[in-house]
Amino acid sequence: MDRTLGSRQLAAMLPDPADARPAYRHLAQAASALVLDGRIALHVRLPAERELAAALRTSRTTVTAMYDLLRESGYAHSRQGAGTWTTLPEGRTHRGITRLLGPLDTAIDLARAAPGLPEQALTDALAQVGPQLAEHAHTPGYHPYGLPELRAAVAERFTRRGLATVPEQILVTSGAQHALSLVLGLLGRPGDRIMAENPSYANALDAMRRARLRTVSVPVTDEGWDIEIVESTLRQTVPQLAYLIPDFHNPTGCLMGEEDRGRVLRGAQRSGTWLIVDETLAELALDVPAPLPLASYGPSGQVITLGSMSKTHWGGLRIGWLRAPAKLVTELAGQRVATDMGGSVIDQLLALELLERADHLLPARLEQARLQRAALSDALAEHIPQWTWRSPPGGLSLWVDLGEPVGSAFAEMALEHGVRIEGGAYFATDPGLFEQRLRIPYTTDPDTLREAVRRMAAALAQGLSPASADRRPHWVA
Repeated sequence: MDRTLGSRQLAAMLPDPADARPAYRHLAQAASALVLDGRIALHVRLPAERELAAALRTSRTTVTAMYDLLRESGYAHSRQGAGTWTTLPEGRTHRGITRLLGPLDTAIDLARAAPGLPEQALTDALAQVGPQLAEHAHTPGYHPYGLPELRAAVAERFTRRGLATVPEQILVTSGAQHALSLVLGLLGRPGDRIMAENPSYANALDAMRRARLRTVSVPVTDEGWDIEIVESTLRQTVPQLAYLIPDFHNPTGCLMGEEDRGRVLRGAQRSGTWLIVDETLAELALDVPAPLPLASYGPSGQVITLGSMSKTHWGGLRIGWLRAPAKLVTELAGQRVATDMGGSVIDQLLALELLERADHLLPARLEQARLQRAALSDALAEHIPQWTWRSPPGGLSLWVDLGEPVGSAFAEMALEHGVRIEGGAYFATDPGLFEQRLRIPYTTDPDTLREAVRRMAAALAQGLSPASADRRPHWVA
């Protein structure tokens, strides 16, 4: 499988050339935004001009002008006899990086659904870690499986949640995203199918694209999953892998029912699919009891469960884990050694100390999230009553329906008013979807959330329509 983007694939990601004039600039703006978003990978060959023109039902002259503009602005380059390839302009940063960086000085950051850690909790934990670190300083410090004490603690947490687990089934990683990348690298091959929800966690979708897997999507609506579609997709496409977020799904907030969990497990078993279950939000249950691990509802021989402290504690720890059959854990640890040989001992000791305090820390975090969710909901109802959403039973964000397909354009306007936020299209497995949605996290304090909504209302008051959806990041050199 070479690194070539097919003409039909690219055409499906681009807008209709007839929707704006001049068409070539309209198309170039859309393509550059896709490169910045990561939905078009870097260093891939774009289709031949004649083929893309046919797929877009436009003239070859339009496509030639589009490619010329992409080259002039630094989003593409050509090699004699080799075609045109995507690249990143000097001075521009991939959106996957910018969304993790701090916002502009005047911007409120609603792009990241990640809370901070209370200062006192961190201070207390650090005070306990010092003596333990001194003991470890006399050892080489390499733990490719993870610190043994932390592996045991994570295994015990799974057991207490209803899924009997031993430390040999745990691999400690540098966050759940690291765990996912290891799994995709070991079990997936370029061109393999992976079933994923639509919408889904944007960074996970990016990892799938970079592994060059073929995504087979199943919808998640405001009502949740249609399990018959999930079962039929497993049966008919027989994907090598499937990635699901059943617990307070990111971004919709939905919670998968108990009976449906068993059906998913049995369907994956019948198709021989490796099921990757992302549980990073599972403990953030605000209105319902915390769900049991999906793997506890049936046969789990080919189930890999991902977890992390980023959402329950702090993303700066970079501590995550996966639970899998012991043999697979050993294989993944071998895969991991080629990249980092093991995580930081001090981070793992700190994580262990925080996990031991979780029964004290988590209830306060949940109450804080409830207050912040209420503040965001009340502010939206007051200032932007035309938007609609369902209050999720857990998790960290609202999945808001704007009523018209202006999500990307609104995100650009909101930034100009001092709010950084993600449009729904960023979470889509397929291009062109969820433009009528925004994901709005409630991970900051109530006063800041209320101010963010006031700024968004001011942006909306300027007047926004689907026709303005071609507003893109400022890409022209």
